[in-house]
Amino acid sequence: MREKNDQKMIFGKAQPRPGSTLRALLTKAELHQQAEQLVLASIPEELADATRFVSCTDGELILATDNASKATRLRFRQHEIMESLRQHDLFRFVWKVKIKVSPLRFRARPAVKVTPLSKENARLLKEEAGHTKDKALREVLEKLAAHVQD
Repeated sequence: MREKNDQKMIFGKAQPRPGSTLRALLTKAELHQQAEQLVLASIPEELADATRFVSCTDGELILATDNASKATRLRFRQHEIMESLRQHDLFRFVWKVKIKVSPLRFRARPAVKVTPLSKENARLLKEEAGHTKDKALREVLEKLAAHVQD
């Protein structure tokens, strides 16, 4: 039988030696990357693209996704995910999945395409300006009508 300390994840086993901080960090980063690949392989394809492996400590696996609907779908499939992960040594003691929503900070916005004002629309604006009694509104409509492009 294993001791309780042995049930902790293998992630914390690298003991840093004096002067080898960078090596310890690189080892942890490689281990984290391997663990993330295993986790993403066990997640359904339609959910894996926006899901990230955050950490796994004391049997609690933490995942992050970009929106709430994907988080809900991951929660519905958490038992299936845990079952496939327990086949690997790194995740043999996973008993809980915690899913966090972490929205993307920046989104590529499509360029705004300005459509030019047609001659017909400009004519209609001038016509409406002629029927308007409010002087300020009439001036605005006439300025808009002047933006027609040939």
